[in-house]
Amino acid sequence: MAFSYFPHTEDDIAGMLDRIGVRTLDELYSDVPSDVIFRGEFDLPDAMSEMEVRRYFENLDSFNRKLKIFCGAGAYDHYSPSVVPYIVSRSEFLTAYTPYQAEISQGTLRYIFEYQSMIAELTGMDCSNASMYDGATAAAEAVIMSVAASKKRKRVLVSETLLPQVMNTVKTYAGYNGISLGFIPAEDGVTSLAMIKSELGTGDVAGVLVPGINRYGIIEDFTDFAGTVHSAGALFMIYSDPSSLAVLKSPGEWGADIVCGDAQTLGIPLSFGGPYVGFLACRKEYVRKLPGRIVGATEDVDGKRAFVLTLQAREQHIRREKATSNICSNQSLMALYVTVYLSLMGPEGLRKVNDLSYGGAHYLYESLLATGHFKTVFDRPFLKEFVVKTDLDVAVLQQTLLDAGYFAALSTEEGYVSFCVTEMRTRQEIDDMVSIIKKLY
Repeated sequence: MAFSYFPHTEDDIAGMLDRIGVRTLDELYSDVPSDVIFRGEFDLPDAMSEMEVRRYFENLDSFNRKLKIFCGAGAYDHYSPSVVPYIVSRSEFLTAYTPYQAEISQGTLRYIFEYQSMIAELTGMDCSNASMYDGATAAAEAVIMSVAASKKRKRVLVSETLLPQVMNTVKTYAGYNGISLGFIPAEDGVTSLAMIKSELGTGDVAGVLVPGINRYGIIEDFTDFAGTVHSAGALFMIYSDPSSLAVLKSPGEWGADIVCGDAQTLGIPLSFGGPYVGFLACRKEYVRKLPGRIVGATEDVDGKRAFVLTLQAREQHIRREKATSNICSNQSLMALYVTVYLSLMGPEGLRKVNDLSYGGAHYLYESLLATGHFKTVFDRPFLKEFVVKTDLDVAVLQQTLLDAGYFAALSTEEGYVSFCVTEMRTRQEIDDMVSIIKKLY
């Protein structure tokens, strides 16, 4: 056999080839033009010992700069306990790729069920799916859900205080699903309720999507939002940072019908932009509009607790025109990561994360204002992220901080400068960064 770990014997291969009327494996590629087939020797290094391989990759890693991150904008540098990757790799959880056969997939089905339960508890919703690609696509699917639930209405209102990448993804999905979008402008940094009321008067709005914490880092106040939206026969949707829900009023308490967002803040490393995991939760009235899969608890023939795929209304399983979405790739590995993180942190741990982030962000905010070169943009509550105005050259500021090992001072479309502080940053790091900024003037 050419590959010692492949299970097929020469006889197996000969039998399969004979069944399909082909003499050799090469004939399977007869349609491939010969001029694109590589026939030389691959330039591969000689075999290495384990120590040599470790040294090789450690040398490659040395080319990466380890920056102190003071930026957010939808991806946040939160701490993840070192035991999480170990637990995630254990076979009793990491079983089937897609858990079609419940008998051999109880580990996978169980953690998906636990993930759904935790997301539902955090958001105050009745049910959650498992799961989406990222927060932006989860928001887009929420918009599609609201239209599907209304049946006849094809317009959705979207707050312009959403993160830009979320807004752009929603626009793309809406454009290819025949959905018309109405954009609600910001009023002093937050979503304008007056404009929502005005737009709802047209009577054709299926849903309204707003951010719990917006692009400026402001914690939005949704007093009277749900009542206003529901009175017009539309659904109220909130894009949330799930980590913040340990200390903030939940979307369920605000009267939301659908909640979406990115669970990257629940311990998933930044990893150069992914993979992340979007979450999507809703009230039970809309559970059959949820894309993806939903795992439920039941009993087996012996009366023991067991888990099964209860709903899976995606186009792999039902007719395309009846599917809730074309989501068909399994994102549950990242859902497992989130589940383990939440299990380890618990309510107290999550509150501590937010306490530390809040304290650090406000300390940096006050320190920047004290320099005299930064000014308040919005006098509104924020948790870990904020924007300020500066009279400094932003390009010079960014490069100076980058040279010193800091990734900070993100420019916004409005000309503001954004900073973010999580529990990963120390007061000493904040003081050092402010000292570097002071040397610019």
